[in-house]
Amino acid sequence: MKFFDGNKRAAGRSGTSRWPTLVLLCVAQFVVVLDATIVAIALPSIQRDLGFSQASLQWVISAYTLVFGGFLMLAGRAADLYGRRKLFMVGLALFSAASVACGLAASPLALVAFRVAQGLGAAIVSPSALSILTTTFSEEKERNRALGVWTAAAAGGGAAGWVLGGVITQGLGWAWIFFINIPVGILGLVLAPKLLGESRDRTAPPRLDVAGAATITLGLTLLIYGLTRAEEAGFGSPETLVLLCLSMAFVAAFVVIENRVKHPLVPLGILGSRRLAGANLVALALTASTTPAMLVCVLYVQRVLGHGPAEAGLAFPPFNVAVIAGSLLGPRFAGKVGARTAMVSGLLAIAASILLLTGISPESSYTTHLLPGFVLMGCGLGIASVASTASGASAIGKDMQGLASGLLNTSAQFGTALGLAVLIPLSAARTDLLIGSGVQPDDALIGGFRVAFFSAAGIAVLGAIVALSLLAQGKARKRER
Repeated sequence: MKFFDGNKRAAGRSGTSRWPTLVLLCVAQFVVVLDATIVAIALPSIQRDLGFSQASLQWVISAYTLVFGGFLMLAGRAADLYGRRKLFMVGLALFSAASVACGLAASPLALVAFRVAQGLGAAIVSPSALSILTTTFSEEKERNRALGVWTAAAAGGGAAGWVLGGVITQGLGWAWIFFINIPVGILGLVLAPKLLGESRDRTAPPRLDVAGAATITLGLTLLIYGLTRAEEAGFGSPETLVLLCLSMAFVAAFVVIENRVKHPLVPLGILGSRRLAGANLVALALTASTTPAMLVCVLYVQRVLGHGPAEAGLAFPPFNVAVIAGSLLGPRFAGKVGARTAMVSGLLAIAASILLLTGISPESSYTTHLLPGFVLMGCGLGIASVASTASGASAIGKDMQGLASGLLNTSAQFGTALGLAVLIPLSAARTDLLIGSGVQPDDALIGGFRVAFFSAAGIAVLGAIVALSLLAQGKARKRER
């Protein structure tokens, strides 16, 4: 079978004819990102209809993000090896089919299982689409413009999810937040052969490290599940200990595999870079602090303030707009004060914003209690994310930029799952304790939410400490030289 080289095909087209290709790729990325926030706003309705407990509700998000992050790098390499258009279509088909199954799910276990499949589809679509984009737009100026549109589409998906999720959930029911992916998937599968040229990397490793991706994903999933169960069964319970031991066994197996396989998913030698390790820990801290805080706010707005999904959805886009603003300001700010200061400043802004949210009550006003926290948190997240990405990318050579990007994305996805696994069950346990002692339900919920907020702020502060030590050590090593 003959494969077209993406750069040659792109060069043979006019500039205008390549933009429909970009539109298709951006729509796919928009939907992949949309599926995180659009689900978040529907969680209270999903919990009520399917019978999720407060502690297990986070798995609707965590199942998606863990698999998405765990298979992101493997899927990217598979696209380079087997063909980017082919993998894009496979991922889109899987994502669409899993969306149908999610909408039809009749139990918590079924929904979580289908979210796993959806996350795998997203992990295949995203790197394949980005690779097609960079090969189609080979000239630097056009590629930068295309990447700008791509980034805006991703950010737009995050912002639109809150509003669309609220409107759809309230008007049609939560199942339709998954069903809306179907026409996009069908249209993409029809247009992909016409708009996308096939390409692959002839230098890509001939074998995929499937065992490495599977073991690390299983290890992290068992860790998250073990931490979730620990809140209910106790850290010393046999169930929790078995889960945590299995998690460590899979992680150890991953290390053994990466040391022995010819083409490892993650060459372990690069993890010796303090800057790369630190940047990944910061990326983890950013999502582990902000995602649980925003999910708690979703629950607060609907369950305590009593707003319906549609009205609640309108409360959250300012956060995404602030993230975009922070991301645009981030490079200039980091250029003036340095990456370390930018990361520390962003993380401390996140901590301060979350502490502002601890002042919520059943009578709180959106403009005085939520909006300032959302704006400050979003700006801090945007600034720190840009700085951590730049720091991680510059920690290793130019020929390993794809690996650095994949590690940072995986750390961010794992941070989301870890933060939700620890803080949401902790919040639920505190709420149950307060209700058991006779506290009114709304006040008990807020008491649980505050525990999550304080813990999230603590994670952000720990991330700032990591950022400080990260670049301080880098400077010390420079002085030694």
